[in-house]
Amino acid sequence: MDINNPDIIAEVRAVFDRYEAAIAANDSAVLDVSFWDDPRVVRYGITEILYGIEAIRAFRASVKSYAPRAQKKITITTFGRDFATTNLEFQRLDSGFIGRETKIMARVPGQGWRIVSAHVSLLTQTDPGRVAKG
Repeated sequence: MDINNPDIIAEVRAVFDRYEAAIAANDSAVLDVSFWDDPRVVRYGITEILYGIEAIRAFRASVKSYAPRAQKKITITTFGRDFATTNLEFQRLDSGFIGRETKIMARVPGQGWRIVSAHVSLLTQTDPGRVAKG
């Protein structure tokens, strides 16, 4: 298996960057199309547990804006040409809290790269000792 092929990393990074820009702009259309259009897609958020694309779309439609955040560390790992994980450590600018976001992505026939599972969490303490360096 070809792990971290630079061409595939670049493809996934482009999808990642597009998603991050859509979060900043609260662009629901881009956020919705970033997810696998399927009832089996899952998104666990800070305040929500969503199963299926319709639940994700309904959630996105209810969001007025997202708290601004600064990216701290991004890790992308690809496995072959059609599967990848992205991990983002971010800091919310409103509270200073550290957040983590993991996306499992797959190249889906007829859809391209899509998020098939996502998990977002937030540390509610800003103690730098709780964040491992490396």
